Amino acid sequence: MNSGRTIAIAGAGSIGCFVGGMLVAGDRGVALLARSRVIGEIEANGLRPTSFEGFDRTFAANRFALSEDPSILGDAAVVLVAVKSADTAAMADVIARHAPTDAVIVSLQNGVGNTAVLRDRLPGRRVLGGMVPFNVIALGNGRFHRATSGDIVIAQDEARTAEKISVQGLNMRATGNIDGVQWGKLLLNLNNALNALADLPLRRQLAQRPWRTLFADQVAEALAVIRAEGIKPVSPTPIPLGWLPSLLRLPDPIFEALLGRTMKIDPEARSSMWEDLQRGRRTEIDYLQGVITGIAERRGLDAPLSRRIVALIRQAEQEARGSPGLTPEQIRA
Repeated sequence: MNSGRTIAIAGAGSIGCFVGGMLVAGDRGVALLARSRVIGEIEANGLRPTSFEGFDRTFAANRFALSEDPSILGDAAVVLVAVKSADTAAMADVIARHAPTDAVIVSLQNGVGNTAVLRDRLPGRRVLGGMVPFNVIALGNGRFHRATSGDIVIAQDEARTAEKISVQGLNMRATGNIDGVQWGKLLLNLNNALNALADLPLRRQLAQRPWRTLFADQVAEALAVIRAEGIKPVSPTPIPLGWLPSLLRLPDPIFEALLGRTMKIDPEARSSMWEDLQRGRRTEIDYLQGVITGIAERRGLDAPLSRRIVALIRQAEQEARGSPGLTPEQIRA
């Protein structure tokens, strides 16, 4: 990275603020482009990234740049895009107007289409796909808590961007197959909607075999659909994706023993989609289960479980009463 230039977070919400905070902890120059609500919270309390692993530091707002004015992107060597998928095109236009043309643009978003949107709207710029495997909860008062484990993965490039922006406590590694990694993450993210509908912490949800069986059926359905499209997903965990449905259906004690070895989950962790419903925000269901139903319709395949979950999330969005607290049986009905 060029000396004196920043790593900018374009859309500093939960993930963006945690990533930004860890970069500040690693003595990187950071600029957060955020909404006024987030800015007010950080100015009043500082930026406090915390982790289930025990990390807990607070940084005063004068330790980094913080603004809702997109001119804050003007000194960026790297722009990490962390907005919701529906906002990607609009943020790309902001980046086009305000970020240097030599800045590396990295998508740290859910879903599989954001990198293509960024490239389409930012011709001639270096755009890299990325994948964030962990969950971050906004706990208020400037605190952003990482509740699950895993390394950020970024597309490999000649400039070794992933290696250059990696810091202690926020490891970033390169891959030669970011498309496969993003599809693998999408399959795991299908549980985001189930967790949002359940109104349970992730660990409690995944400790119950009926919920895991529902998740297994969802993954199996989605795998069949995307393989028909010729897509080869790469697992973001040590467990091969083809094994996942069978492993999810195992009895509780066996599954818990396996889960403890492969993924650490904070007892109070919940999905970002649950947080969206609680806050009355639109979810990313169209970019998760909605992608599966879209491919299924185009291919003439059936994806009834994905369709049902999309409908239930949209109903919860419209009712704006937070999570409906459904059971697996009610979701299957």
